Amino acid sequence: MAVVTAIQIRRGTASQWTSANPTLSSGEFGFETDTNKVKIGDGSTGWTLLSYFGSSGTVTSITAGTGLSGGTITSTGTIAIDTATTVDKTTAQTLTNKTIDSASNTLTGVTTLTGTETLTNKTLTAPKINLTLNAQTGTTYTFALGDNGQLVTASNASAQTYSIPTNASVAFPTGTQINIIQIGVGQVTIQAVTSGTTTIASTGATATTPKLRAQYSSATCIKVATDVWYVIGDIS
Repeated sequence: MAVVTAIQIRRGTASQWTSANPTLSSGEFGFETDTNKVKIGDGSTGWTLLSYFGSSGTVTSITAGTGLSGGTITSTGTIAIDTATTVDKTTAQTLTNKTIDSASNTLTGVTTLTGTETLTNKTLTAPKINLTLNAQTGTTYTFALGDNGQLVTASNASAQTYSIPTNASVAFPTGTQINIIQIGVGQVTIQAVTSGTTTIASTGATATTPKLRAQYSSATCIKVATDVWYVIGDIS
């Protein structure tokens, strides 16, 4: 009569193996009864550090692509996204002190933007723009790059001349707006530093050299092309 022989290997639940953490002999099998996973000993490595038989191994590090950073992994790891990386907002994304709502596409919360940031189709609640004042008290002044989007105050009892430089000397970006207000009694004339290079157009009596009409009159100089400016406002 044939003899039936049963071969059994060491077994236990995953938590039991982890708690005991035995070192299996070389070639010895260990079976987890609740996960159906198997480990094979090497005679020197404890149970928790052995890989499961048939697994592809344990991830130990991450090499991240553009905009991501990774590092060494033990049992868990972290992937970080660089602050300069663009995030595709397909779901709600939470950033430092601000939330982008995926449905309304609205920024809420207290937000500080640093560096060069581009916001597309975002709603700013109660935006405020405070103009920097450049107080001029002389009779002549040539606009500088820092005057873009700001307010120049012209205060003198004598006639004053404010000049727009050529693009070659000061490369204001197209779309620049320079605001000027005459707060003194001396009338302000706006002209080009080099009239043959820079073109000024306005509704003034002399279109290329408009004047502010009276004390507290104001105007805006708008750059529309490389050396072309429009002057609009309370001019004569």
